[in-house]
Formats: sequence, C-alpha cells, structure tokens
Amino acid sequence: MRRSCAVAALLVLLAFILVHHDSPLTRVIAEDQTVEGNGDLPKVEEGFGSIPDALATDAQVVEREKESISSKSFRSTAEKFEFQAEVSRLMDIIIHSLYSNRDIFLRELISNASDALDKIRFLSLTDKEVLGEGDDTKLEMQIKLDKAKKTLVIRDRGIGMTREDLIKNLGTIAKSGTSAFLEQMQKGGDLNLIGQFGVGFYSVYLVSDYVEVISKHNDDKQYIWESKADGAFAVSEDTENDPLGRGTEIRLHLKEEASEYLQEEKLKELVKKYSEFINFPIYLWTSKDVDVEVEASEEEASDKSVSEEEETDEDTESSSEEEETDEDTESKPKTKKVKETTWDWELLNDVKALWLRSPKEVSDDEYASFFHSIAKDLTGDKPLAWTHFSAEGDVEFKAILFIPPKAPHDLYENYYNSKSSLKLYVRRVFISDEFDELLPKYLNFLKGLVDSDTLPLNVSREMLQQHGSLKTIKKKLIRKALDMIRRIAEEDPDESDEKQSESDEQQDELEGQDENKGKYAQFWKEFGKSIKLGIIEDATNRNRLAKLLRFHSTKSGEKFSSLDQYIARMKPKQQDIYYITGTNREQLEKSPFLEKLTKKGYEVIFFIDPVDEYLMQYLMDYEDKKFQNVSKEGLKLGKDPKSKELKESFKDLTKWWKDLLASDNVDSVKISNRLSNTPGVVVTSKFGWSANMERIMQSQTLTDASKQNYMRGKRVLEINPNHPIIKELKERVSLNPEDENAKQTAKLIYETALMESGFLLDNPKEFASHIYSVIKNTLNVSPDATVEEDEDGDEETETDLHKEEEEAEKVESESINVEGVHDDAKIEETEEGDEGHFNDEL
Repeated sequence: MRRSCAVAALLVLLAFILVHHDSPLTRVIAEDQTVEGNGDLPKVEEGFGSIPDALATDAQVVEREKESISSKSFRSTAEKFEFQAEVSRLMDIIIHSLYSNRDIFLRELISNASDALDKIRFLSLTDKEVLGEGDDTKLEMQIKLDKAKKTLVIRDRGIGMTREDLIKNLGTIAKSGTSAFLEQMQKGGDLNLIGQFGVGFYSVYLVSDYVEVISKHNDDKQYIWESKADGAFAVSEDTENDPLGRGTEIRLHLKEEASEYLQEEKLKELVKKYSEFINFPIYLWTSKDVDVEVEASEEEASDKSVSEEEETDEDTESSSEEEETDEDTESKPKTKKVKETTWDWELLNDVKALWLRSPKEVSDDEYASFFHSIAKDLTGDKPLAWTHFSAEGDVEFKAILFIPPKAPHDLYENYYNSKSSLKLYVRRVFISDEFDELLPKYLNFLKGLVDSDTLPLNVSREMLQQHGSLKTIKKKLIRKALDMIRRIAEEDPDESDEKQSESDEQQDELEGQDENKGKYAQFWKEFGKSIKLGIIEDATNRNRLAKLLRFHSTKSGEKFSSLDQYIARMKPKQQDIYYITGTNREQLEKSPFLEKLTKKGYEVIFFIDPVDEYLMQYLMDYEDKKFQNVSKEGLKLGKDPKSKELKESFKDLTKWWKDLLASDNVDSVKISNRLSNTPGVVVTSKFGWSANMERIMQSQTLTDASKQNYMRGKRVLEINPNHPIIKELKERVSLNPEDENAKQTAKLIYETALMESGFLLDNPKEFASHIYSVIKNTLNVSPDATVEEDEDGDEETETDLHKEEEEAEKVESESINVEGVHDDAKIEETEEGDEGHFNDEL
C-alpha cells in the first residue's frame, strides 16, 4: 500500500517538473539568463501566440485548395477505381479522332443536363414531391466561370446521380471495352449511344485536364467523382461543398490553351450556336458595369459648393425663383455617380423551339420572326414561303423550311463549293449546319432546320453523315420543298389561265387584295436557275422540277409561261415542243429559224440563259412530248407534197454548192422547210452543239480548242427555194457552173447565213473582202481597180522632212555656240569685277 502511494507521488512530481519546464514563463527566464550571459537582446519565439492549424484563416484555406488542384491528386477519403479498358487509348480516340472541334464540349454537357432535367420532369408527372421545394423546383441550367482559378462550372437541377450511377454512367465507354468500340467504328455500323452519359461527357478533356463531378440524387447522399483520364477515377462523399439539393455540378479545370472559354462572350456564342432551342432555360453568371449615385465625401461636397457659389456670383441677374431652387438643391445631400460592377444571371436561350408546336397554332408573324432569327436576316422582309411538317415512321423528325425573299449575291458564283443552309438538331441540340446529305446542291438556297429524335446523338457528328437515316430524311425534305414551291405557283393569280380571261378592272381590284400576286415571278427571278440545275442533277425528281420551269415564248407576252400552259396551247397535230436558244429575247424574235413556225401559228420557247443549253441536254421530253431545237436538223412541220419535186429540181444546185463549200466543213446543202423570207440558214446536227453552245464553249477560260471539234455539230446549209436570189443563182449555175460571180455569191450567201444563224466566222477578213466586191459591182467599179498611192509625194515629203531636221539641228548648234560665248564673257566680267571690289576693300 505504501509502495503504491510512493510510486504515484513520484509520477505526479515528474509530471509537474515537465510542465513547469515547458511553460512560457520558464522559457522566458531561460532566455533572460542567456541574454545576461551573451549580452544579446531578448527574442520572442517565432509563432508565439499563433492560431492552431484547425483554426487557419480563409486565405490559407484558399492556398491549400490551389495546391491540391495543382497537384491534381485525389482526395484522401475517396475510393479509387481503375477503368476496365485502355482509357488512355480511348481518350486519344475521342479527342483526336471523333471530335474535330473543341467547342462541342459545352454542347455535350448541356445536352446531358437537358436529359437529366427531362428525367426529373417526367418523374414529377406522377410524383410532384420529387422536385422538392424552393430553388430545387426550378428546372434550369447555370454556367459560371472563375478566371482566377481557371474553372468553368456547369450545373443543372436534374435527376442527379447516386454513387453507383457515378461509377456506372461515367464509366460507360470503359465498360463497353475499347476494342469492341473500335470494332464498331471500323464496321461503320449504327453508333447509337443515346443516353449513355460517358461518351459525350468525356469530350470535356478536350479543354480540361482535371474534372470534378458533384451530384446529388434524391435517393442518396451527395458525392464527388473526380478523374484526370489517366486510367483511374475516384468517388467520395462530399463533405466540403454546399449542398446541391438535387442535380449535378461539373467543374472543369481548364488547360492553359483553353483560356478562351473563360470569356463570357465566348460562352454566349457557343450556347447561342449549339443550344439555343433547349427546352430548359440556360443562365450565365455575368458582370455588368452600371452607374450608381453615392453620397459624396465632405471635401468633394465643399468643392462643389464653392464652385456653385462662384457661378451664382457671376450671374447677378438671376431671378428670385432660381435662387429659391438653388437653396433647395443646396439643402439636399451631395451625390456623385461612380461605376460599379454588378453580377447577375443572364438568360441565354430566349428563342423557343417553334417547330415543336402545331402549325395551326403558329401565326405568320411568328414564322417571319423565327426566319429572321435562324437566317440572321436583318432586312425585315418576309420569306416568300415556308413549310412546317413532321414525319413519322422509321425516322421521326420535325422540320421548318423557308424560301428567302432574295438570293445571296454569291449563290451561283460558288455553287459547287457552297454549304447547305439547313441546320440539323437532335433532340433540340444543334449538331451541324454543314450536312450536304440533307439537301441537294440546287436547294441550298433554302433556310430552316431539321430536328430528329431518332438520329444518334453521341460520339462523332462526322460519322452521322454516313447514317442510313439521313437518306430517308433527305428524300422527304426534297418532296416537301418542291411541294412548297409548287404551292407558290398555284396561289399566284398570274400563274392561272382563268385570271387572264378576267377583265382589266377585276384584275386591278385583285392586285390590292391578293398579296400572292406576282410572287412566283419573284421566286423565279431569284432562284429560277436553281430549278434548272435541279433538272440537270436530280434525275429522280426531273419531271416534278420540269413543272416548275418558267420561260418566255412567242405567245407568252410579258408574262412567264409553264410547260403545262405550252402543251395546252399546242396545235392539234403538233408532236414536239419547239424551242430556240440564244443570248437575248429580242434577237431570237427576229431569228430566221422562226419564220415558217410563226407563220403557221406554232409557239416557240425562248431559252436565253447559258445554263439552258446544258438543261436541254437532260430534259429530252415532257408529258410524252419531245423537245425540238428549231436551229437543228429534224424539224418537221407536216408533209409538203411538193418537197420531192423541189429536191429533184434543186439537186444540181445543192451538189454544186456542197462541192464549193467543201473547205468550210459543210456536211450538206438541203432545201429548207423553215424559211420564209431569208435565202438561207445554217443548222447543226441533232446531237451536236448549237451555234449558241459553240459560242459559250469558246468563251470558257480553260477550253481546249482542239477538243471542241469532236462536239461541234455538222453544219448543214438550208436554202429557201422560193427566194429570188436562190432562183437566180440556180439559173446561173445551170448555164455555167464555173461562173466566178455565181461562186462568189454562193460563198457570200453561206457566210451571211452562218453569221445570221449565230455562228462566229472563221475568217472575217475574207467575208469583208466579199462584201467589198459586191459593193464594187453595185457601184460599177472595176474589179481590177486598186487604191492609188502617191509614191512621189511621199518621197518628196520624206526628203523635205529630212532637210528640215538638218536645218533645225544646225540652228540649234549655232545658238548653243553663241550662248557659250556670252556665258564666257559674263564669267570674265564677274571675275574682274570681284577682283576690283576686293582691292577696294583692302
């Protein structure tokens, strides 16, 4: 008993000694003793009175957070996981192969957030309590950036993810396996990964090297998922951040080269481009400088009052009312305006997805406003037409197509390199506006969008172009677009024959009432060439496009006419549709090819656009009626009983003429059935180039003239047997085939016909000499007469000029010598004068 008490007392004594030795008082006394011994000043212990680590300041906390971010290490309490596949290889595929544009990371995150909001909204239809209370009921997205920390935060109030969801959903790609994923890519099969969060989510590593995902689900606690895409990720319970309530918050620690995404304007631009029509509101935390009135300091107020007093002293003639007001203002407190930065949430997607509504519920003004929004049209003009429809079946989509009021200035200058103006959305998420597979080139002038719920959303948007569903969408879009254009023509009063029969008074009344009047003519003026290009390029819809074709003809007057109207006006036994090509309508109306046709009442179409030559190579028939170029062979105007007799009687002349023109590559000389007043014309073979086509090809910059000979049509001279010149020539040839005047006349007739038919002369000089010979004969000038040359006069003139030049040179040399003498004399005088002046000074 005594021994145990002694041991206890000894332990207490030792503890007291130790405590006493470590006390501040003891340390100070010891230091004082040291000072006395060493003669140094007393020192206070470093860190004396400091706060323990557990109570560190906010600045220290921020510093430690920066260090943890820079080190990119997982939280110590987190549970670490290894990806089940070669994630480094997979990340390389996603970053370098699947996505060619870094901007799409924000589109992917907003798309995922929209899906999460859709899910919670769907659950709330049956259970309203899942939305919670307060801010949790707001189904929205928020984007916030921190330039100091170089972080970008995207938050949604969607369904959120549990701990198991974080592990499972964010490891979707790894779970599927890299090799299987690559196999699927190489096969080019269906890459439909809609709903799998992982693929689109991992596009964040295009711009960031460390990512945190904080999520809260109603059925679980709040957890943090973090990863550097280095083969591992970690999940831990979140005890350091504010409670989310419900939803997901993604924090991106941006790379140095991705600093552009810390700019508010850049984020606004991306949201407007890719996520403008998302169903849920998207807010951005933005700053704004505003002018705020604050109370001025005493010094500023006194300075202000002094200046006011000086002003009142100067203005001695002010009224008493003004003095009273000055006193009132002086009694008020002095204020000043200063710039102050305020922060607030700004809504970025205020344009609603109009195509999701029923067409019956949308007004014309709403359609016009929507067109100006997506087409970036600042003119304010209404579109010519629009179509709003939805398609169901294997591929479901909704679309709105607009025809702009005017064509872009470079629509046809860069036709084959231009991109489609149609925007593709998948579940209201913008995918691209450069999908050439949605519309053919000739419909590139259309504006609008397509929103599909069945197309693949994730992985590569580039691979989407190979998806089989796009072909189905394209087919339906073309049909709807052509129906929309056809409706413009049907609703235009100028396009119907019934309106033409009405009186002028009734038409004047309709002009003010019917806004559709003349609309198709406006469309054809702006986009008519696109319809022609469509006939050339789209064999499947060639007949539908041909119905939309418009032109002028010999019977159309100033209005445009269609092929259906032409057929309705055809003569009873007419089998072909007649047309002629050229540079302008006035020239074609006077063409010799139309003489017999117009005389017999046939209608001929005028094609004056260069593309019409190419058009008629593809448009061979319409409604079982063949097209016939009246400037080519094969024109049939009914049977003429006298044709055989005429051919026989002119047989010798045509043979003689053909032999005479052998050097001009004339294939034959024939009796014409198309001429009435002209002696002759030159026509080409049915499948060769016309005169107009030859001229177009010769004007091409890079044309090889040697290769054009293969496509030139064989030239045939057709003569009018009833013309007096041809009759007289026939008589002279029958009397003397070697008559030089007859030969010269025949060549002149051919060259004149060649030029009148639209061809270019190979030898204009020879043609001019033939014309001058005819003029000589007309004026009875001898063919042997030559231009008189005054040779003697020329020689005398030359000698005179030579003498004049010699005399001029002589006079000039003499004047130079005289001037030289005078100059020397002046120099001597000045020298003597200077010397005398110098002597005087001495």
